Parts: sequence; C-alpha cells; structure tokens
Amino acid sequence: MAAEPTVLPEAATVYWRPRADGERLDRRGRLWTLTTVAHVVPFLATAALLCWLSWAAIPVALACLAHAWIIPALYAQRGANVVRPRPKATSAAAESAALGLLGDLVGHEARELHAQTGLVVERGRLGTWIVGEAGALLVRGRKVWCFCVRVNDPSLPSGDRIAHLLLALRSDEEGFATVANLAFAGAPRRVRARMRPQMRPALDRAGSTIRAWKRRSGPRSHSGSSPRWSSP
Repeated sequence: MAAEPTVLPEAATVYWRPRADGERLDRRGRLWTLTTVAHVVPFLATAALLCWLSWAAIPVALACLAHAWIIPALYAQRGANVVRPRPKATSAAAESAALGLLGDLVGHEARELHAQTGLVVERGRLGTWIVGEAGALLVRGRKVWCFCVRVNDPSLPSGDRIAHLLLALRSDEEGFATVANLAFAGAPRRVRARMRPQMRPALDRAGSTIRAWKRRSGPRSHSGSSPRWSSP
C-alpha cells in the first residue's frame, strides 16, 4: 500500500496561503518580473523625457537611470542573501559532528559540493533546490526562486540547520515552498553575480544537473521526519 504523503505541521501556521505547486510558482515568478518592469520603466521613461526637454536636465536623467539599475539590483541582492552563511554560534567540535550527520543524509557529490560552497544541492519535484543555513534557492526553468526560512533553534551548528531544512524539504516539498517566504524570483545570473564566489558553483551545478534530470522518468522518493522550523 502506498504511504500517505507527509504534510508539514508548519503549513497550518500559514493557512491563508494556497499550497505551492509548479503553476503557482511560475505565476509568482511572472509577477516578480512584472514588478521589476514596473519599477524600471518609469525611471527610464523619465530619463528619456528629461533629455528630450533639455540637455541641462541630464544630471537628473542620470539619477533616474541609477535608480532604474539600483532597485532591481537590491531585489537580486535580497535573493542572494538567503543563502549567505550565518555567524558560527557553536564550537568547532559541534560543527564537525553536525557536518558528519549532514554527510549521512546526502550523496558523495553533494558532500564534496557542500565542502566547497557550504550549500547542498537537492533534486525535487518542483525543480533543483540549493539549501543553505537560513534559506534555499529553487532553480526551475530559466528562473530561480529565493526562499527565506529558518530553524527555530539559533544555537544549532550550521550543518544541523541545513540538515533540518533538508529533511523538511524531503518530507513535504510543496509545504516547504508554502511556508517559506519568497524573497526574490528572477534570472539566475542576477543572483549568481551577488553570491560569494565560493558559493557560485552550487548554482552552476543546479543549473546544469536540472537539464540532465529532466530526461529521467521522475524524482526519487524521500523519507524522514521533519524537525521544527519556520519562516522568518
């Protein structure tokens, strides 16, 4: 008999949100694109109008162009920040033990990538996830969704934080995407440019492996209980 799918209990705390799925994520991605256009186009139009009215208004037009560039850049930086490493709050011994536990949950390639980037790449039904200490990126199609989420116990080592989020993701992927707060959705290159250089290979790996995984019949099944976590 097929086991009943696990539903994260944290999903009940955000009962007003519809349960996430591929269609809803794509819709939210298009909304982020329209929002960015709505921010940029008025500044570009104003800059063009000022230059047409008078060459003396060029300094103001340049300020408008700066705003048209800065606002989308700030949104992309907000997305990249969800996977920034947090300050270590535990001893080196605790961090080492937590990394050992995390290594038991992932494969050899994922362990090597985590040692290099501090991030874990995980294939799911919605796309390819990149899990960090306090957030996760979802690479789906030509866009990346940046989710901010946290483990309730801030004293845990970084490896334990990633392991907790990874188990929650494996337990209920759609519930994970429902509870987590969406910080940004857009082109992966915009997020990659604002990530730390040592973390960028994780995003590159997710982009390359998702094309290979699309040829497979379906994602592998996951099991495991989810610890307590919540969106910030």
